[in-house]
Amino acid sequence: MSLIPDNLMYTKTHEWFKVSGNQVTVGITDYAQHQLTDIVFVDLPKPGVSKKAGEVLLTVESVKSAEDVYSPVDGTVEESNPVLVDKPELLNQDSYSNWMVKIRIPEGFKPKGMTPGEYRKHIGE
Repeated sequence: MSLIPDNLMYTKTHEWFKVSGNQVTVGITDYAQHQLTDIVFVDLPKPGVSKKAGEVLLTVESVKSAEDVYSPVDGTVEESNPVLVDKPELLNQDSYSNWMVKIRIPEGFKPKGMTPGEYRKHIGE
């Protein structure tokens, strides 16, 4: 059973996100990191890059595969987590406290996502 915090929103492609004003913090879910197994590299976007919801935001590589992580929102990357460059394995240890990207969303943009309950159903829990 995956850990699914109740204070976050989720996507069908296994990203979590938290909205705080006009900034959205994004990461991958515990379910996603279990599917990937041992994460060895994270290709983070540079600040200033604009993304639309559903576009590829970054790539996570594990010993098993490379998987895209999708932006849950429209906006501009403000910050990428520099710790993950040298320690991508932190995502396996705690995928919720190790955020990946912070995105500035346009004024009035309403992020769409799944509630924790909807995400639990989505992954069959």
